[in-house]
Order: sequence, then structure tokens, then C-alpha cells
Amino acid sequence: MPFMVRGFCNNNPLTLTSGTAKEAFAKAVEWHLVECFTNVSISDGIQDYTISEFASLMALREIDHTMSRK
Repeated sequence: MPFMVRGFCNNNPLTLTSGTAKEAFAKAVEWHLVECFTNVSISDGIQDYTISEFASLMALREIDHTMSRK
């Protein structure tokens, strides 16, 4: 499933498509912390998430996946 990362640099919108959640998260963090982009979000095609919301969602999915294997 492709993920979209969106952010603004000097009020100019930028968008990147990523193949995995891990890549999208890494790019969003890079844009926010290193590049100082504003309003960075990650979309799964259904909903937009802030970086912290996306991190929480991915952690909860990983916990659920781990627990379901037991």
C-alpha cells in the first residue's frame, strides 16, 4: 500500500509517495526535524495522520500483530 507524505517548505506544498510505512515515517521525520518543513502529515490513502499519530498507530498494529502470533 502506498503512503503519501505531505509538508510545506516556505509555504510551498511538497508531496512524496512511499511504498512502505517505515519509509514514509522516516521521510516525515526527516522533513520535520532536518528540513524544518511545517504541517508534515502521512496519509494511508484513507486518512491523514500527524507524525505522532502515525507512530502510535504503527506501534499499536505491531503490538496487535505480535500478540496474535502467540
